[in-house]
Amino acid sequence: MKQIYDMIVIGGGPAGYTTALYAARAGLDVIVLEKLSAGGQMALTSQVDNYPGFEDGIDGFTLGEKMQAGAERFGAKTEYAEVSFIDLSSSPKIVETSEGLFYTHTVVLATGASPRELGISREKELIGRGVNYCAACDGMFYKGKTVVVVGGGNSAVADAIQLSRICEKVIMVHRRDSLRATKVYHEPLKKTKNIEFRWNSEVSEFISDSSLGKISGLKIKDVITGEESFIDCAGIFISIGRKPATELVKEQLNLDNSGYIIADESTRTNIPGVFAVGDVRTKKLRQIVTAVADGAMAAHEAEEYLTEVK
Repeated sequence: MKQIYDMIVIGGGPAGYTTALYAARAGLDVIVLEKLSAGGQMALTSQVDNYPGFEDGIDGFTLGEKMQAGAERFGAKTEYAEVSFIDLSSSPKIVETSEGLFYTHTVVLATGASPRELGISREKELIGRGVNYCAACDGMFYKGKTVVVVGGGNSAVADAIQLSRICEKVIMVHRRDSLRATKVYHEPLKKTKNIEFRWNSEVSEFISDSSLGKISGLKIKDVITGEESFIDCAGIFISIGRKPATELVKEQLNLDNSGYIIADESTRTNIPGVFAVGDVRTKKLRQIVTAVADGAMAAHEAEEYLTEVK
C-alpha cells in the first residue's frame, strides 16, 4: 500500500523546517522534500545577526542544519529530492519527484524566493565579498563605509534609507531618470543627506581588490551616452526584485501581480489543505523570523484542517 503522509513540506528553509517541527510535535506524519540542503537561501548567508538566541550571530548553513535537526528530533523526515509536478486538487494530493511519487493530505509550500541578479560577470563569485541582496541582513557589515544600491523601486529605496543610518554614504544607481518607488518614499529620501543618485546608469563591472578578493569599486555606464565612470565603494546591494519559486503551482494557486502565492497570516491558499509559508507568500517583510512564524501558523492551520477532513 502507498504511504499517505499527513503533511508534505516542499522546501527545507527556515519556514519549511519550522512547519515540520511544529507538525511533528503535534503528532503529524510529516516529510520535508528539499532538493539541495537545509536552510534554503539562508544557507548562503555567512553571518546571521538578526535571529534571536545567538548573541554572537551564526552562519546560515549551520542555522539551517540546527533547524533540520530540531524537526527530525520529533520525528519529521527529510527526503532530498527535486519536485517536478504537484497535483493539489487530487485526494490525496500527489507530489512527483526525482525520487518517486509521494502522497499527502496537506501540502505546505516553502519554496522561497530568490533575488534577481544583475547578470554581469563575477556576480556569483563575489556574493558575500561585496555583493549583497539584503540590506537588513548584511547592512551592518558596512558600518561607516560607502555602499551602492542598485534599483529604483520601493525595496531599493527602503534599502537605501535603512543603509543611510549605518553607512557613511549611500549611492543609488538607477537606469532611469526618476524613481519607480511610490511617493510615500520620496519625502524621507529628501531628508536623507547622505544618499546620492546616479541617474540613467547601470553597473557594468565589479572592481575588486586582488589581495583581499573583495569589491573595492564599480564601473557604471550611462545608458544614454554610453559614458563610463567609476564609483569607489565597499559593497553593492542589488535590489531589483525577487523571483518567487512558484512555477510548479502557478496554474493551480492564486498568485499576486508579482508572482507570490496569495496567502494571508493564516498561510491558507485558495485550495483547502494547501498552505504557503516564508518568502513565497504575499507579505511585507521577508526575514528568517517571519518565515519561522509562518511555519508555526501553517502547522496549526493544517492540524485544524486535518481534524475537519479525517
